[in-house]
Amino acid sequence: MSGTRITDQQVHLYMNKRKQYSQEVAAAKTGISVRTARRIERDATLPSQKPRQTWRTRADPFVDVWESEVVPLLRNAPHLMGITILRKLQDDHPGCYPDSMRRTLERRIRQWRALEGPTQEVFFPQEHQPGVRGLSDFTDMSKLCVTIGGAPFGHRLYHFVLAFSRWEYANVVEGGESFEALAAGLQNALWQAGGCPREHRSDSLSAAFKNLTEQEDFTKRYSALLDHYGMEGTRNNRGLGHEYGAVKNMSQWFSTTPHRLSH
Repeated sequence: MSGTRITDQQVHLYMNKRKQYSQEVAAAKTGISVRTARRIERDATLPSQKPRQTWRTRADPFVDVWESEVVPLLRNAPHLMGITILRKLQDDHPGCYPDSMRRTLERRIRQWRALEGPTQEVFFPQEHQPGVRGLSDFTDMSKLCVTIGGAPFGHRLYHFVLAFSRWEYANVVEGGESFEALAAGLQNALWQAGGCPREHRSDSLSAAFKNLTEQEDFTKRYSALLDHYGMEGTRNNRGLGHEYGAVKNMSQWFSTTPHRLSH
């Protein structure tokens, strides 16, 4: 096989077979080509006794343009495809970089990205168990510029998700974040789902509190609501979008995630 080094054992096996069979038959029984068999018979040195080649067999065809043209392109747009860069080189240097050099260029680009390219974003996937966690959050929908009768309609969206199945429920909230909005949205979501998860996670709703007394009152009422449905409560100060890694806010999550109607 081209590019695969034969072993000492193959050489010994071939030489043993060669005592009984022709060169072609002995090579077939050893699993090597006839060309390799001829080379073995011409050279008495075993493969392990030959030094490995560690240098280039040919000059780098992109040495004249790599640092001056290719690397600046990659630094400005690290995700450029090799074929795009090759087409640019062909336009700038007619006749110098044929399509046959594409794989060589792509290999060099992969090496550059591994050694000098931008740091890759790391995601740690979260594993959720069925029926364990539900999540609630609010998102401001003013960016959608919804109007009613020509007048701006200021509203938020309450959004509930079951973490395992990603079954979703949402309803419009007129006004800001409040316990009433959370309680109504959560109750409607649980009725639609037909059951309750073991744990409910919400954001801190810090924007809804004017003072410490209101915050303490919310905590008591929120605890009573969860006790009524038999759920444990946790807070997520970074918002529900954080639970899903790359999704940064609820409106993005709601607009890009397919709705699942069963869990």
